[in-house]
Amino acid sequence: MFGHSFGGAQSLQFCHDDSRCKAGIDLDGAPFGSVVKDGLSQPFLFLLSDHGKLSDPGDRQVAADIRSIYSRLPNGRILRMIRGANHFTFSDEILLKSHYIVRPLLFLTRGPAQRRGLAITAAYVHTFFDVYLKGAPVGRLDSLLEAFREVEPVAWVN
Repeated sequence: MFGHSFGGAQSLQFCHDDSRCKAGIDLDGAPFGSVVKDGLSQPFLFLLSDHGKLSDPGDRQVAADIRSIYSRLPNGRILRMIRGANHFTFSDEILLKSHYIVRPLLFLTRGPAQRRGLAITAAYVHTFFDVYLKGAPVGRLDSLLEAFREVEPVAWVN
């Protein structure tokens, strides 16, 4: 199960509630519901936009909720951030928005170009599910850090 934004939060809650979920991904969604308190038992990937130094109280709460879930996950837990990415990086919305909006935004955040952001997202979703649903080697996930230098482990998780 995977989703972006509210869909990512829903994938967390679905995996919490339904044992049919074997692995899940949250693409820049803010967790809510009982999963924050109870955690998960399935492999799970959080792929997030760049929230900088978490100066906003709302961002700090989202980080605390993600940390609460992540810290109790079993093997197969991954938390990555795309430097300079924004919330639209993870969907085709980045391609559909006016270039008069997107270009300055990407320039200011120094985020990945539109198609690059989608390529990163697709590679992580595809590889994560290959590893945890099809038995591909776990090392394939590590190799993504080499392929996509703008992706990094999240520092505030510890």
